[in-house]
Amino acid sequence: MSGKPDPGPLPTVPYDRDDPLLAVAVSTGRPRFSVYRWDGVAVVIGRGGHQDRELNTEAIARDGVPLLKRPGGGCSVVLDPGNLIVSLALPLPGIGGITRAFRNISDWLSAGLDACGIPDVHQEGVSDLVRDGRKVGGSCVRRTRGLLYYSTTLLVTPELELVERYLLHPPREPEYRAGRPHRDFLGTLHPRPWPGSVADLQAALEPRLKSIQDQSLADFGD
Repeated sequence: MSGKPDPGPLPTVPYDRDDPLLAVAVSTGRPRFSVYRWDGVAVVIGRGGHQDRELNTEAIARDGVPLLKRPGGGCSVVLDPGNLIVSLALPLPGIGGITRAFRNISDWLSAGLDACGIPDVHQEGVSDLVRDGRKVGGSCVRRTRGLLYYSTTLLVTPELELVERYLLHPPREPEYRAGRPHRDFLGTLHPRPWPGSVADLQAALEPRLKSIQDQSLADFGD
């Protein structure tokens, strides 16, 4: 016990990094994606997340880490400079098709990573990207009429000790996690099979995803 009072619910700020991406997709009616690194450290909670069930709010408050609220669902994640984020805005008619879109987008990302020399990444559970039985990408989605927003955080050189510090064991988990703590459940893409930096992977992955998008992304909701 630290002896310090529980800070209670922490204030959040919107995760707005992808707002320009969404605006362009809406205005053009065309899919748009971005690949970017995260500067600093932040904790991101889902739209319907519960701080008391997902977060060590005392540690977050003590360390002065910003708490962001994303527009999509899913459990909380920690962002740090060892992460590479891939976000996609996909115009789709209506409001359905989430399961199929998740599968097709996961296939798109897996193909892009494979083209970079990172094979065998696949989807497990609802939306996780997995390699060798460990989660290497946490994804979320938000579906509004006519648009699907997807974002995943690829764990390239993550600071896993921060995940253990700021996140509780999630209140729900996919079957393949089998109760494993964060340290045993989360994987990384470095050093094997990816030998370079996060910036190196960003530079390699973006054009490969663009090439695949030109061929098939318009069909992701089909």
